[in-house]
Amino acid sequence: MVRRVSGLGESWRFRVSNAAIGIALSAGFSTLARADTLNEALVKAYQSNPQINASRAQQRATDENVPQALAGYRPQIIGSLSAGLQPVRNLLPDNTIQTSTLKPWTIGVTVTQNLFNGFKTANSVRVAEFQVLSGREALRNTGQGVLLDAVTAYMNVIANQALVETQRGNVSFLRETVGITKKRLDAGDVTPTDTAQAEARLSRGLADLNAAEVALENSRAIYAQVIGNPPVNLSPAQTVDRFVPRSRQEAVDNSIRDNPAVIAASYDVDVATTTISVAESSLLPQLNVQGNVNRSVQSDTTLGTTRTDQASVVGALTVPIYDGGTAASQTRQAKETAVQSRLVLEQVRNQARTAAISAWVSSEGTKVALSAAEAEVKSANIALQGVRREAQAGQRTTIDVLNSQQDLTAARSRQILAQRDRVIASYTLLSAVGRLDVRTLGLNTPDYLPDVHYHQVRDAWHGVRIPSGR
Repeated sequence: MVRRVSGLGESWRFRVSNAAIGIALSAGFSTLARADTLNEALVKAYQSNPQINASRAQQRATDENVPQALAGYRPQIIGSLSAGLQPVRNLLPDNTIQTSTLKPWTIGVTVTQNLFNGFKTANSVRVAEFQVLSGREALRNTGQGVLLDAVTAYMNVIANQALVETQRGNVSFLRETVGITKKRLDAGDVTPTDTAQAEARLSRGLADLNAAEVALENSRAIYAQVIGNPPVNLSPAQTVDRFVPRSRQEAVDNSIRDNPAVIAASYDVDVATTTISVAESSLLPQLNVQGNVNRSVQSDTTLGTTRTDQASVVGALTVPIYDGGTAASQTRQAKETAVQSRLVLEQVRNQARTAAISAWVSSEGTKVALSAAEAEVKSANIALQGVRREAQAGQRTTIDVLNSQQDLTAARSRQILAQRDRVIASYTLLSAVGRLDVRTLGLNTPDYLPDVHYHQVRDAWHGVRIPSGR
C-alpha cells in the first residue's frame, strides 16, 4: 500500500525553492558586497608571495656571477705595509759587541695583470651569462607556478563556499522533513520507518556539511598562504580560453618552444658545453705581468743605507707540464656533464610535451563535464518537482522524495566542482605552453624585469651595497 504524504507538499515546495535559489547563487559564485577578483588575487600573489620573491633574490645573486667572471680581465692591486722591531747583536773583529734595536718598515704596491690564461676568463664570462639566462627562465617558471597556485587556491575557496551553502540548504530541507514526518507519525499517517529514514538522511547531511566546512577552512588557509591575506568576498572567475592554443598540436608546439623549463634546460646545455672550455684552459700556458713599487726604511743610521726604494715590472709565462692528471680529469668530467645536460634537455622536452597534452585533454574534458553537470542539475531539479507532485497524489513515499533531494544535492555539488575545474584547467593549459604571466593576463602590476638588476651590477668595479633593481 502506498502511503500518502500530502502534508509535505506546500512546506517542501517552499523549502526546496529557497534551497534551490541559495544553491544557484552559490553555484553561480554571486556576491552582493564588494568582492576581490581573481586578477586582484593574482596581483597580490605576484607581488608578495615568498616563494617568488625568494626566486627573485636568487636570480639577483646569480647575476653577480657575471661581474665575478669579468674580474679576470681587470688588474689585481694589492697594497702592503709591514713594520716591527728587530734586535741586532754584532760581534766586531776586535771582539767588541755592538747591539742595536732596529725599527724597519716597508710599504709597497703590487699590480698584477693577466694577459692570457688559456681563454679561461672569456669562457667563464660566457658560462656566467648562460647561467643568468637559465636563471631567468627558472624564475619565470616559478612565477607561473605561483600564479597557478593562486588560481587553484582562489577557485577552491569559491567552490568550497558554494558546497557549504549547498549542504546547508540540504540540511535545512532535511530538518524540516524530519519535523513534518514526526508530526505525521503522531497523527498516524506514516510509520516509524519513515521517521527513521528522514533522521538518517539528516545525520548524513550534517556529516556532509561538516566535511564541507572543514574543506572550506583548509582552502581558506591555503589561500592566505599563497595570496598573502585571508579571502573576504571573492567574485566569479572566468576562463582564459582566449589566450590558449586552438588545437592540441599547437599546444604541444608552443610548450616545446615557449615553456620556461625547456628554455632553461637549453641554457643549461650551453653552460655545460662552455664549462668544458673553462676546464681545458688549465692545460694551456698563462701569461701575467706584475708591477711592484715599495720603500724600505731602517732606523739605524750606522748602516750603509737607511732607505731603499724599488720598482719593477716582471712578465711571467707559465706552461703546465704535468699536474698529476687533475686538469685532464676535470675536462673529462665537464664533457660527461655536458652529455648529461643534453639528456636532461630531452627529458624536459618530453615532460613539457606530456604536460601540454595532459592540460589540453583536461581542458577539453572539463568542458564536457561541466555541460553534463549542468544538464544533470536541470534534470534532477525537474525530477524532484515531479516526485513532490506524485508524493502529494499518494504515488510516492517519503524515501522517494529524500532520494530525489539527495540526487539534486549531489548534482549541484558536481556542477560546482566542474565549474571550478573548468577555470583551473584553462589556466593550467596556459601555464603548460609558457604563457601564464603578467603581460598575457593583463594584470594591473608592473612586470618584474630581472635584466634591470643585471645591468646595474654587470660592469660594477667596486661597491658592496645592493642596488635597487628589484
